[in-house]
Amino acid sequence: MVTVSVPEKTYQVQILKGMRHEIGKRIQQVWSTRQVLVMTDENVAALYLSDTVTQLQAAGYQVTTLVLPAGEHSKSLACLEKAIARLAEKHFTRADGVIALGGGVIGDLAGLTAATYMRGIAFIQIATSLTAQVDSSVGGKTAINLGQTKNIMGTFYQPDLVLIDPTYLKTLANRDLVEGYAEVVKSSALAGGEFWQLTGRIKTVNDILTNASELITQSVTYKAKIVMQDEREAGIRKYLNFGHTIGHAIELLADGGLRHGEAVSIGMVAITKRFVAENVSSFEFLLALSQRLRVVGLPITSALVSQPAMIAQLVHDKKNLSGILQLVAVKEPGQPVIIKKSLAEMTEFIEGAS
Repeated sequence: MVTVSVPEKTYQVQILKGMRHEIGKRIQQVWSTRQVLVMTDENVAALYLSDTVTQLQAAGYQVTTLVLPAGEHSKSLACLEKAIARLAEKHFTRADGVIALGGGVIGDLAGLTAATYMRGIAFIQIATSLTAQVDSSVGGKTAINLGQTKNIMGTFYQPDLVLIDPTYLKTLANRDLVEGYAEVVKSSALAGGEFWQLTGRIKTVNDILTNASELITQSVTYKAKIVMQDEREAGIRKYLNFGHTIGHAIELLADGGLRHGEAVSIGMVAITKRFVAENVSSFEFLLALSQRLRVVGLPITSALVSQPAMIAQLVHDKKNLSGILQLVAVKEPGQPVIIKKSLAEMTEFIEGAS
C-alpha cells in the first residue's frame, strides 16, 4: 500500500493480487452507502463489469453503469457530456460517487466527470491496465482531448481510493501490457537506483507479468513521492513528462496507429538522442534505455518524429509557456533535468539528431 498525501486530501493506493474479489469490502472502508456510477469500456465490461456490480450491490451500493467504446476516442467532450447526463438522469447528488473501472482513458474521463458534476463528487479508481496501475490512476490528473490536441481540457482531482490488482493484467493482450511497461521504464529512468536495476532485469513480456507487483509498487511509490511534493505540476512533477512532449504529438499524428505507451517509448528515445547530441544525456544511458524498451517489443523509432506536422503539434503542448517548451532530459538514471527550448529552436533541435 502507498499513501498519497496532498494539501486537500490523503488517500491510499492499495496494491494486492486478488483484490478484485474484495471490491465491495475495500470501498466500504472509505465510502458510506450511496449511488455510484461505474464507468468502463466495452473490453473491460465483458470481463469484469458484472462481477464488480454484484460486489458493489452486495455491499449496499445502488449501481448505475456506463459502458463506452474502448480507445482514445472516448476521451472526448461527447463522452463527458454523456457521463454527466447519466448522472443527472439518475438524480445523483454531491453525496454520491463515480468509480472508474478500466485503464487510463476511462480513469481520465471518469475523473473529469466526477470533478465537474455539481462542481465535484467523490471518485474512486479501479485500475485494470498496466498504464493505469503504474501511472494514470495516481496523482489526480484528469483530462479529455479536443480535436487533435491531447489532454487539453482537464483538471487536478484526487480520488478517494485507488485499487490495483495485478491479476487484471492476465487478460490484457501482449500489446496492451507492453505499452503500459513504457511508463514503468520511464519512472525507473527518473528514479534511478534499484528501480532502474529492476527494469534492467526484465527481458520478456512474461517477466513483466512475473514481476508485476514489484514494478507497480516501485512506479506508484516514485510517482507518489513526486506528486506529494508538487501536486499541480509547478516544478518537479514536470519530470514525469519525460518522453511525452514528442510522444503525445506523434500519438495524435498516428491517429490510432500508436498506443500511448508506444508513443512515449519512441518519445523517450527520440528526446534522449537529441540531448546526447547536445552533451546533456550520456550515450550509455541512451543505449540502456533503448535496450529496456526494445527487448519487450516496444518501438523506439518513428518517421513521424521528424515530420513538420510533429513540430507544429508542439504548439499545443501544455509545457509550452509563451513559446518556450520545458523539455525533460535524463542525464543519467536518477538525474532528470528541465531544459528550456523555444518553439523556434525545435526544428533544428529535432533534425539535428535525425
